[in-house]
Amino acid sequence: MRFSPRFVEELRDRVSITDVVGRKVKLVRRGRNHLGLCPFHSEKTPSFNVNADKGFYHCFGCGVHGDAITFVMETEGLSFPEAVEQLASSVGMPLPARDERDDAREKSRRSLYDVMELASLFFESELKGSRGAKARAYLDGRQLVGPSVEPFRLGFAPDSRSALKEHLISKGVLVEDMVEAGLLIAPDDGGAPYDRFRGRVIFPIADGRGRVIAFGGRTLDPDGKPKYLNSPETPLFKKSTVLFNLGAARKAASQGAMLIAVEGYVDVIALVAAGFHGAVAPLGTALTEEHLEMMWRIAPEPVLCFDGDAAGIKAAQRGIDLALPLLEPGQSLRFALLPGGQDPDDLIRAQGAAAMQTVLDEAVGLADMLWRREIAEADLATPERRAGAEANLMRHVGEIREPKVREHYRTAMGQRLKELFQPAGSGGDRRGGYDGQRRQGGGGWSRGGPGYAPRASFRPGPQDKINGRPTWTPPVSEALRRSVAGRGSVRSTEPLKAGAAGEEALLLAGLTHPFLIEEFAEQFASMPIAEPILDKLRRELLHAASSGQTLDSQGLRDHLRLNGAADICERLERRPMLRAMAMTRRETPHHEVLREFQHVLARHRKLTELESEHAQAAEALKREATEDNVARLRAIAEELNSIIGAEAGPPDAF
Repeated sequence: MRFSPRFVEELRDRVSITDVVGRKVKLVRRGRNHLGLCPFHSEKTPSFNVNADKGFYHCFGCGVHGDAITFVMETEGLSFPEAVEQLASSVGMPLPARDERDDAREKSRRSLYDVMELASLFFESELKGSRGAKARAYLDGRQLVGPSVEPFRLGFAPDSRSALKEHLISKGVLVEDMVEAGLLIAPDDGGAPYDRFRGRVIFPIADGRGRVIAFGGRTLDPDGKPKYLNSPETPLFKKSTVLFNLGAARKAASQGAMLIAVEGYVDVIALVAAGFHGAVAPLGTALTEEHLEMMWRIAPEPVLCFDGDAAGIKAAQRGIDLALPLLEPGQSLRFALLPGGQDPDDLIRAQGAAAMQTVLDEAVGLADMLWRREIAEADLATPERRAGAEANLMRHVGEIREPKVREHYRTAMGQRLKELFQPAGSGGDRRGGYDGQRRQGGGGWSRGGPGYAPRASFRPGPQDKINGRPTWTPPVSEALRRSVAGRGSVRSTEPLKAGAAGEEALLLAGLTHPFLIEEFAEQFASMPIAEPILDKLRRELLHAASSGQTLDSQGLRDHLRLNGAADICERLERRPMLRAMAMTRRETPHHEVLREFQHVLARHRKLTELESEHAQAAEALKREATEDNVARLRAIAEELNSIIGAEAGPPDAF
């Protein structure tokens, strides 16, 4: 269901954040706020602050911040719509009305949920009965039994064309509903529909709320085809948007479990039985963008765990290409490959949970996997081939849509390339450390050490830096240097630091007028501050404001002196530029302080963004002196200059 902004805002107004947080955290009132131990990290001294008036929480220890909806999502592993529905129900707030078509579709879906639940109960009963003896023996042999497996509600479909059909008819279910739910196959020639699952161990597939929406079946016939059979797509089941065990894994991840995506439901059950409760798997399809988005809503860096055979390596490579365009700040993947072509079920049964934990501990980040894949598959024997490998690597980096993430990848990969291709004379032979022989192809990944290093057959030079690779760097074109110089050479590519004065002014204003700390607590908490000592001052100001005591400017200074922040206060107060500002003077009227503070805060945020873009553009120009990179750096510097104006003097970039 889509909720309007107005509905969400009304819900936030009606929900008591202290009541919501208080269900999970023991809160103690301190003045107008409440304090408690943070539920998102381990701590002994309370640093988790809940502001009931403004409806937000903030932890001064780990930095988490949000409202009641965010809190429910993070602590209970719910999606945004699910959290909204839960909170609305808790305060008796009716959900937005649906139109008649929505109601009809929902009624039809509810009836199909009922049909699937009846089918699941039938399969469970058959597994326990006389016809399920062979299936029970199979599950026992695979160690898929016991209390940890019971929540998966495994079952058995008798080897009959009508056993399920007749049972559901006796419960009043229509045959057409069974067909629509994917339980029966309706022949094209118009013959009588018959059971889809026959002679198979049944794995119920549930949605995020635990409702059965489909089934997977594993044949017990050694010659049976296909080995695994899933329900077709139905109004309830769309393969590309469903992950097996999602609901339970989401709850486990919200409690600290690692989110692990594997290739099949047997692997998921084996992992859960071994104590890895955050396991999920796609169903009858390769990993999709929807799957990744679902996992990222649960955990910022899920682990993709693949079999160590050729198919598993190929799946990992697809995962790299799928994820790159979707990356966001703080959102990535890690990759774990199992040894010897084993799957998680094989490894756990053979060597136990500790061996599986070792594989997960050695999971490699996405950036490392991209680097290793491209280097492992590259032929680096000649300058032209090295240039080609670099171009191919950067082409993949260019697929990242989010600008900041893309630029950080370019910087990281550029540095690796620089270390890999050091100038001749810095080490190795004078040909760049290569023996002139063509690298052996193949591009496989081998296990060893903390991850999976690419294989290589060339001879490294003595100054080798990365994974045994020789060092070399291609020369920079003098013609391009002169071309750039003719258009305005770059005297310095150091990032501008015009925003530091804004940080100091805002903090001094808060110190001089404590009402700013309380009124703009969220803005102070999220304000970008680069200098560590200023960040310490910010934290102490927020701590003092959250204590519940009414502190004047002198009281704040006393608090800061006791907590070792007196020196930075004195430093700020000695700066003539800061003392000249209206908002840092005690006699300035309230409304003037407020107006100037809001202006400086907005300016500081803009400058911080531009400084980051300037640093990235300067790094890009260092790597490649092109007209586009020069123009980009100049444009950012000019925009910075227009904001800084006469206060900071001319920018030092050009």
